[in-house]
Amino acid sequence: MKKILAIHTGGTISMSLDDQGSVVQNEKNPIDNNAGLGLDDIEVENDELLNLPSPQMTPATMLQVKNRIQQAISDGIDGVVVTHGTDTLEETAYFLDLTLPNTIPVVVTGAMRSSNEIGADGVFNFKSAIQVAASDAARNKGVLVVFNTGIYSARYVTKTHTTSVDTFKDPIYGTLGTVDHDQVIFAQQLIGSEYTEINHVVGGVYMVKAYAGMTGTIFEAIQAAQPTGVVIEAMGAGNLPKATLPAVQSLLDAGIPVVLVSRCFSGYAQPIYAYTGGGIELQSMGLVFCEQLNGPKARIKLIVGLSCGKSGYALQEYMSNALS
Repeated sequence: MKKILAIHTGGTISMSLDDQGSVVQNEKNPIDNNAGLGLDDIEVENDELLNLPSPQMTPATMLQVKNRIQQAISDGIDGVVVTHGTDTLEETAYFLDLTLPNTIPVVVTGAMRSSNEIGADGVFNFKSAIQVAASDAARNKGVLVVFNTGIYSARYVTKTHTTSVDTFKDPIYGTLGTVDHDQVIFAQQLIGSEYTEINHVVGGVYMVKAYAGMTGTIFEAIQAAQPTGVVIEAMGAGNLPKATLPAVQSLLDAGIPVVLVSRCFSGYAQPIYAYTGGGIELQSMGLVFCEQLNGPKARIKLIVGLSCGKSGYALQEYMSNALS
């Protein structure tokens, strides 16, 4: 019999509708009960580690979850499920992917409908996640996200819709597999997986989305706040308005690592264009192109890299390597 640890952190999956139709937190998690799941061959231990709406999750609370999982690995657990609010689920999942050894299945899931809504999806997602965490086929695939029958890599999955139960997607590679009538089926294998051991998280890492008519004002304000790093969601393949360049250069001159991704839903930033503010000039200035990650995940990766003491060329290599 496989033993799975379910770490609960809050979010819609643990909430309910009140009499006014508002979604509210519960003192007791309504899914912290394995009765009725039909998982007689899997032993599930529940740990109410946190009870936070996911916008209140921080890198520090993500570190708490990571430390609890490492404790469970040391105790000989067979797999872990983390229930989480959906707004920042992809960031926590990727944080865990970067900082945990790839030894046992770790699966993150949640819900788009609270526990007492018609069509609530939490129990189904929870059961599916437990089944994946207990599957031998889920080993050595990095941290996984299971949602609405799909199995996704934490590295590439993102929330695509504000309310749909089918919100989580991988816009580049699709699903790694599915949970179909209690069967865990994998069709793809994640390539490349490294982890970085950290015992704290640095602060002061900012993220900015580029837009038409943007000037350097926001970068000047960030520099005044003494940042440790900046991620820019640039336009298209990786370009910025020329009016931003002096302020961005000032950040670089101050030794602040500046990482660039694309603001596009799919694809990734590349140094293609040679005009002023184009990717070729940005790369020559010293901006680091981070492939195949969106802005929030690039920020998580930069936090992890800085937290383990990477700087200079080592940090650049870490951020630009899509397979770590």
